[in-house]
Amino acid sequence: MFSLALHWTHPPLDTRQQFSVHIMLKVPDHQVAGHRQARDGQPSPLIDDAGRFYKPLQDDDRGSNEVAFYSSFSSNMRVPGHVRRLFPVFHGTQLIEASDGSGLRPHLVLEDVVSSRSHPSVMDIKIGSRTWYPEASEDYIQRCFKKDRETSSLSLGFRISGLQIYGNEESRLWKPENKLVQNLSAADVKVVLKKFVSSNFPVDPNSDPDCSFAASVYGGSTGILAQLLELKAWLEDQTMYHLNSCSVLMVYEKEKMLKGERSDAEVKLIDFAHVTEGKGIIDHNFLGGLCSVIKFISEILTSPDECTTKVSLQDSDKNTNDSENCTTEGM
Repeated sequence: MFSLALHWTHPPLDTRQQFSVHIMLKVPDHQVAGHRQARDGQPSPLIDDAGRFYKPLQDDDRGSNEVAFYSSFSSNMRVPGHVRRLFPVFHGTQLIEASDGSGLRPHLVLEDVVSSRSHPSVMDIKIGSRTWYPEASEDYIQRCFKKDRETSSLSLGFRISGLQIYGNEESRLWKPENKLVQNLSAADVKVVLKKFVSSNFPVDPNSDPDCSFAASVYGGSTGILAQLLELKAWLEDQTMYHLNSCSVLMVYEKEKMLKGERSDAEVKLIDFAHVTEGKGIIDHNFLGGLCSVIKFISEILTSPDECTTKVSLQDSDKNTNDSENCTTEGM
């Protein structure tokens, strides 16, 4: 951890009016995808102790595009409150010393989704069978298409970009290499989604996922499935944004579940560097991929043979019924 002078800029990227404050920043422990460590000229994100996440802006159009999206979205009164809470809170931008020591660099300042959690289990899922957008360069399209084809994006409509699952105080953390989870078959994706909500440790080859926490984390009126269905309902109507190459972050606190407490399961959308204007057209690429994720989670909740522990559906019947109405057009 280290102390840096932060230069606050408002509005974003306006360097004419600045003031400096000192704040302790550190590299986050719980990031599971993206640039987790500074490398190849791209600094890693930073966090502070006040629940804020500092994401370095990329030098090309991606950085300015992401600032433009957050600025537009945060002030857009047409976005309902129950949908807005599925996106990180935007706190503007700040000039801070980059994590690689390369000097002052503009950073997005966002809500740190896991700041209130001691041992969060986290899964980052990139949504859409297509992660490129029509206005991109041919070279970029080809690179994205190659990765979409080599991972599960093209076949399933999404890919797991990274994850971490806490076991318990003894077994601690399972955080597989990202490349190992990005090209999983449908069957393997389902296994990972079951491990995510199981009490037994995920790397034990002699035990099947018991899905002990599926009903509490995925199910219920405030669970992950309900939140994904709220997002789906909005996407079926909204035509303002096309969420190209965006991810769904799923987070909960397994340690609380092991103690019999609430999971506080939460969904957040992240990574908006490639968002484009919807121009009155529904984003079928993102909607189709989201429906695919919803289908996988619904099957875990509704199929008694999916897990070694039968999942209780007390509060999940409505959610799972709603998920059957998912459209996959555009996948």
